[in-house]
Parts: sequence; structure tokens; C-alpha cells
Amino acid sequence: MNDNTIIANYLLVLKSNVEVFVHGTLESSYSDIQETLKKCLDDIIESQRDTFKQLLDLGVYTIEDVEKTKINKTLKKINNN
Repeated sequence: MNDNTIIANYLLVLKSNVEVFVHGTLESSYSDIQETLKKCLDDIIESQRDTFKQLLDLGVYTIEDVEKTKINKTLKKINNN
């Protein structure tokens, strides 16, 4: 297993954790617990962003420029649903 694979797997774990903490935050009935879960969620999202940037820098992922018309078409499609 190479470093890129390890980092990519870590990214998947972070994404899974986001889902867990979102549900925990939404379902929490105590504000103290909810605030703690929200803080953890923010930390995980930040780690996910940093990890994705590492993979981007390593060339594992690429970002393509998208034409404004394609973005607008997608947004219109989303808004219609």
C-alpha cells in the first residue's frame, strides 16, 4: 500500500465520520452535547479539506475549470427539483 492509497483511505474515513457527526448533531437533545458534536464536525470537515488538498497536491485528484453555463444549468436543474 502506497502513501497515496493511505491518504485516500483516510479521506474516506473522514467523509464517513462527517455523516456520523451530522446525525449526532441533529439528533442530540442536549445543547452542550450538540455544541460539542458541532465542534467535532467542524474539525472533521477541516481535516477533510486539508487531506483533499494533500491529494490534490500529489496529483491524485485534479480539478477542472467548468464553464459558467454548465454551472448555471446544473443549478437550474437542482432548483427545479
